[in-house]
Amino acid sequence: MILVGTASWADKNLIDSGLFYPAHIKTPSDRLGYYASQFPLVEVDSSYYALPSERNAALWVERTPPGFLFDVKSFRLFTQHQTPPKVLPVDIRAALGPVEKKNIYYGDLPEELRGELWSRFRSALKPLKDAGKLGVVLFQFPPWFVYRQSNLEHIAACARVMEGFRIAVEFRHRSWFDDKHREDVLEFERSRGLTHVVVDEPQGFASSIPSVWETTSPEIAVVRMHGRNRETWSQKGLESSADRFNYLYSADELQELAGSIEKLAAKARETHVIFNNNFGNFAQHNAGELKQLLARP
Repeated sequence: MILVGTASWADKNLIDSGLFYPAHIKTPSDRLGYYASQFPLVEVDSSYYALPSERNAALWVERTPPGFLFDVKSFRLFTQHQTPPKVLPVDIRAALGPVEKKNIYYGDLPEELRGELWSRFRSALKPLKDAGKLGVVLFQFPPWFVYRQSNLEHIAACARVMEGFRIAVEFRHRSWFDDKHREDVLEFERSRGLTHVVVDEPQGFASSIPSVWETTSPEIAVVRMHGRNRETWSQKGLESSADRFNYLYSADELQELAGSIEKLAAKARETHVIFNNNFGNFAQHNAGELKQLLARP
């Protein structure tokens, strides 16, 4: 089973483009309902910026049909990203006390507070999990998260905390899949039941990961399409993330990718394909095209 969707249904760039939602679709609930009529899968990216809530998750369950799935991105603190203290829950900020730094990191929080954040994150996902609508929880690590033992241990710790959930791991530093480490990394993921995320993205940068078309879990495979815009991949000062992913896949590129996806899908019970080229309606346009390609006999 191959499910195709996009990263977010409420991206401002998508809504402002006016190219996906009909004119009468104006509310958040109507947008999700319309999106779910077009695709069977979506990725929640808002959970990276702030902890999701049980209430919102329950609403997502209500507003989508049976069988619809949500892949949810991990909260940024858990993946060693810089995190402004203001995005933490009010009581967690109070317990943390005065913070002089602009950003904090996972190691800056006492173990008790980290545990509380993990607990709330798991609870927020419960309505989706109970309804059978939770796909994977995506742990996308930053470009400075390089291959080393301490980082392997952090991933293993995340997996232990999230036991009972399907975890997908995406790296953004080439050291993870260089010739020296590739097989070790894949075996590390297999031994812990972690899903390796196959990426399609520009190559030639320290943050570039090659497309490693391998499965590490017989249950699920994940492919994320970031586009191939080399000019904006590492450019600083862009107005929004959409500018970085300003790329529309051609019909020939999608045809080639469809073949690779079908071969990968033969090794897993379920395969998720997420388009993250979220400039205007590019992701939705390409996702629709790929769906048609995969549906052909």
